[in-house]
Order: sequence, then structure tokens, then C-alpha cells
Amino acid sequence: MTNFDFKHLRVETQGAVAVISLNRPEKRNAINDEMLTEIEAFFDSPPKEVKVVVIDGKGKHFCAGLDLAELCHRSAVEVMEHSRWWHRVFDKIETGKLPVIVALHGAVVGGGLELAAAAHIRVADHTTFYALPEGQRGIYVGGGASVRLARLIGASRIADMMLTGRSYTGEDGSKVGFSQHLTEDGGALEKALTLAEKVADNAPLTNYAILQALPRIQDMSRADGLFVESLMAALVQTAPEAQERMTDFLEGRAQKAGQDR
Repeated sequence: MTNFDFKHLRVETQGAVAVISLNRPEKRNAINDEMLTEIEAFFDSPPKEVKVVVIDGKGKHFCAGLDLAELCHRSAVEVMEHSRWWHRVFDKIETGKLPVIVALHGAVVGGGLELAAAAHIRVADHTTFYALPEGQRGIYVGGGASVRLARLIGASRIADMMLTGRSYTGEDGSKVGFSQHLTEDGGALEKALTLAEKVADNAPLTNYAILQALPRIQDMSRADGLFVESLMAALVQTAPEAQERMTDFLEGRAQKAGQDR
């Protein structure tokens, strides 16, 4: 159950996991301002019991990107402010308190790909295809692809996609970094939910450190990054829950890495 009354999102909670479904299938789940407002509202005040979020798309496609019907009649300043709004919302996904997993299928295009890049784990099925058609439409990416997606696949691949219209299949995309997991057709959501249950079972402070420290370390010098790593290790490993989990492991009560539940 959920208290959210959204028009373009469907939110369901399954224990500690919230499933957010983009719900404009007739528009291939293109993101309009109203949907973006709803995404921001959820991540501003997620349910207290939720520890992990899964995002998927209703219908045949995950997300076809920005709703181009909303591009008309904006000044340069308005376009910049609109882009910065997308940045702010996706920052709340990437640097928030909750691990976010996306289940990808069909079109993951433009702003939809930028949304996926803001998540922490990406699961795709074989129907997935990735594209940045902005170059052919006379526009430029505005939802963070220049930064987030460049870190995943490299700026040269983004330039190729934007200049030539090149797209990647789900299988090819998994090889170059678009997704970390690839499933059979229609299997992405099930896999994402399985992963979400595992992530939800982690110590909350460990998850928080991974979300907050790891990306920041990538922007630091080597020496500063190693120092912050040691600091986070000290904070996390001396927490009471970490001590309990380590005791369980040493005394044979904890599941070994790689074992199925």
C-alpha cells in the first residue's frame, strides 16, 4: 500500500522494497513535467519502511525520454532551468539514502537513459535498446548524460551515439557498461526484485556508505580517496550491527558469499 496519489507513476511496496512504475505506456513512458514532479515527490519523502527502490516501465518500453511536446516555446534561460531541474531530481536518486535498481526493457532512450544512469544497479533484458537521438533532433542532452553516462560508457561512445544516431542492443549494451545484469526477455523486473531483496538485507550503514562515499571518492585525488575509504571503513565496521554480523559469520550463523538464499 502507498499514500502516493500519482497520475504518471504507480508505486507499490513489497516489504522493504518500493516498486515505482513509469505509467504512460501510450507515450512509451516519455517523461513530462508532471511525471518528473512525481518522481521528485517520491524521493523527497519515501515511505519509512522502504530500504530499496526498483524502477520499471509499464508497457513495451522502459522510457522513451523527454516528452518532446514540452520542448516548444522556451527561452534559453528556461531551457537551462528545466535542465537543472532534471539534474536536481536525478541527483536525489543517485545521491539519496536509498539504493535504486532499474529494470530495463524496450526503449531506454534520451532522458530515459539518463534516468537509468542515475540508478545504482541496472538490469536489462534482451528487448532493451539504448539511444541518444538528440543530435538528429537538433538538441543536446539535458538530464545528466554528459556526466553520468560518460562515466559508465565513456564520452567517445556518447559522441558516436549523438552524432550518428547509433544505438546499442541490450546484449551489446551490457558489454560496454549500460547495464550490470542481462536477463531473458521479460525477466528484468524479476531479477531486479531479487537483487533488491538482497540489498535490503544489508546493514543500512553499509548501504549508506556505498551510496555516499563511493561516488565521491571517484572525484578525489588518490591520497584523499584512500583516506576517505579508511574513514568510512572505521565508521561502518565499528557500528553495533556490523559487530553482530561479523560475530554471526565467525560463528557459522551467517550465509557465505555466493550462496543462494
